[in-house]
Amino acid sequence: MAVWDDLTGQAEAIAIFRAAAEEPRESVATASTAASTETPPPTASHGSMTHSWLITGPPGSGRSNLAFAFATALISPGTPEGDEATRRQVEARSHPDLGVLTTEGVIIKIGTAREIVKRSHYSPSVGRYRVIVVEDADRMTEVTSNVLLKELEEPPERTVWILCAPSEADLLPTIRSRVRTVRLRVPSVDDVADLLVRRDGVDPQVAERAARQSQSHIGMAHRLATSAEARTRREETLATALGIRSVSTAVNAAARMISLAGDDAKAITELKDAEERAGVLRSLGLEDGQAIPMRLRSQLKDMEDDQKRRAKRSLNDGIDRILVDLTTLYRDIIMVQLGRTASVINREILGELESAAASSTPEATLATMDAIALARQRIESNVAPALALEAMLVSAIRR
Repeated sequence: MAVWDDLTGQAEAIAIFRAAAEEPRESVATASTAASTETPPPTASHGSMTHSWLITGPPGSGRSNLAFAFATALISPGTPEGDEATRRQVEARSHPDLGVLTTEGVIIKIGTAREIVKRSHYSPSVGRYRVIVVEDADRMTEVTSNVLLKELEEPPERTVWILCAPSEADLLPTIRSRVRTVRLRVPSVDDVADLLVRRDGVDPQVAERAARQSQSHIGMAHRLATSAEARTRREETLATALGIRSVSTAVNAAARMISLAGDDAKAITELKDAEERAGVLRSLGLEDGQAIPMRLRSQLKDMEDDQKRRAKRSLNDGIDRILVDLTTLYRDIIMVQLGRTASVINREILGELESAAASSTPEATLATMDAIALARQRIESNVAPALALEAMLVSAIRR
């Protein structure tokens, strides 16, 4: 099975990366002449490889999946289609020729960036290249971005950088000028549903519903398709919004949605935190429940601080998912108001959508959608999520 087989909806981008991976290493142009923001046609082969890449695309389009598939193809010693052993190591992020710069907090730390830059100068140990993948490159501050600048412009001959971000505008112009950009599109609902059936063994009807409700967000579609709890939380979010009739119910709805986001975040991070703590204790020669010697407490403190940052980001992501789900709800309501029921996303609650549409006007529904967008901006600007949600949900009051 080729490394590209688990990707979906990005045939043009896959063709570009496949051609680059198949190019003999000896013919690769130097990074200083190859860096460009222009993407050549998918049929290009000669000269298609460069040492610095940027993959952009909307959330859920599969940026990271494509980046690691490309990394596997570059690292695999035998074939650019990716051999099984290399695939398993890349999936586990344990391959000696793979470096990953990412964060589970709000920003990528400068110290982490400096460490990965140092590792980028090591020669490949078993593969054709050493590959550095920067997930969520938009989370780099200006200072952190400057650490990478020279490396992206003049990396070692056998090192390849692959950055991922929602758009080029999320990065500094100096970064954009040093990479070759490949833009992804939103995959279709059918493409995502087919992937869930083929890769995860999901029932076709469940897969179609998850792909449609997630608006083709691959990660969220997988979660909805495989977690009954995630589906239940989403259904409760929509029902809560549809039940708003007064300011008091709007305030209560905001509190309930914060609670739902917290439950979702806890479900994602709780198991990971426990496994991480157990691993650290094992590495220190301790058992769970054993007293921690004073000299070792600083190491556990660093881990706990990272877990708190991860929990905060996970909660913010959960709140943002709720706001995205609410956007689909009010988008459906206005579609019903305009007589476009065939394009409704949440078809399972069409009766409730029709009732909500009858109790309001398209203008009022648009105002609510604007309020949702404003709430997302306010939360990004560190306004308390509860206050932002309350203000937004007051605009959703229907008689």
